[in-house]
Amino acid sequence: MAEACRVKRIKLGSQGLEVSEQGLGCMNISSFYGDPKTETDAIALLHHAIESGITFLDTSDFYGPETSELLLNKALKDGFREK
Repeated sequence: MAEACRVKRIKLGSQGLEVSEQGLGCMNISSFYGDPKTETDAIALLHHAIESGITFLDTSDFYGPETSELLLNKALKDGFREK
């Protein structure tokens, strides 16, 4: 895989927390709209976002009961949570 572009980090609020300037809405990894994604494809997308520097991943139970959260749990295993 080609080296990913790095997303700029910015300070959030006054506590010194840094987050990625861009985030990833996780509605697209559920079956909420469009053709369902395979679990493998959804995890690959999340890994690419994380490797690119995305640290803000937006989820909602509205997208399907815990669908996005369960996929995030699988994607963040094996060291991806620390990135």
